[in-house]
Amino acid sequence: MSERVGFIGLGAIGRPMAGHVAKVFETQVWNRTLARAESFAAEHGVTVAANPAALISWADVVITCLPTSADVDAVVKGADVSWREGQLLIDATSGDPAEARALSEWLAPQGVGFVDAPVSGGTMGAEAGKLTVMLGGVTDHVERATRIIEPYSGKIRHVGPVGAGDALKAINNALLAVNIVAAGEGLAALVKLGVTGETALEVINAATGYSNVSVNLIPERVLTRAWPRTFRLALLDKDLGVALKMLQDTGVPHDAIGVAKEAFGKARASLGEEADHVELIKEIEKAAGVEIR
Repeated sequence: MSERVGFIGLGAIGRPMAGHVAKVFETQVWNRTLARAESFAAEHGVTVAANPAALISWADVVITCLPTSADVDAVVKGADVSWREGQLLIDATSGDPAEARALSEWLAPQGVGFVDAPVSGGTMGAEAGKLTVMLGGVTDHVERATRIIEPYSGKIRHVGPVGAGDALKAINNALLAVNIVAAGEGLAALVKLGVTGETALEVINAATGYSNVSVNLIPERVLTRAWPRTFRLALLDKDLGVALKMLQDTGVPHDAIGVAKEAFGKARASLGEEADHVELIKEIEKAAGVEIR
């Protein structure tokens, strides 16, 4: 019997993810902004739930894709009367590992399974159905979740117990942030010394200092001055906070990630909540008095 899937959260990444799910499973959606849910439903021929409780009551499997673990917690516990034995919650939010474990423990006495399943690949990966998904949970729940998320996934990996997916995603994003800060600072210095950004990247990307930031993000967004908004700087700042707390709690040195967290916190305060994550480089350019071109 096919699973009925409820999808909560139709943001920049959640919307295309839900679109892939709706092609395979009977789907119902809910979004805090009703117009987005209604637009999605009209495009994909699905129904819009009146509220999260109605969606949870209807679904066999619920996928949440929200900004923070606190948002997930509020939706899940606000609809507590609707959960029933045998359901599964797949949380695709880039969340907090400790909060994921706490939510799993809250759901378990009700007979509801939980898998944290954050994704990487951005809006392009979501639209192409090629996201990398990191799953945390017990094997039975992960195997069931895998069948549901396959439509939007290019690579799926069970990485450990509940919370492990969120932990790995936080570290992945922390490394992204460190690379943005380091590449922005290094390139700004090189441009001031007379090396063009294009030349510098040509050499770096053929040498040992390359990363996704130098290969893709800076050429496509900074050198072109296009600055598209695909992933909010505020969300990367949030992920850095999660990663930094993990390192502190485990007694691991955290100098590099701590510096990145400070830089992104300052940029968030300066650029606002809607700025893209790569726009941090604008702050480096401003401080250096140069544009990376």
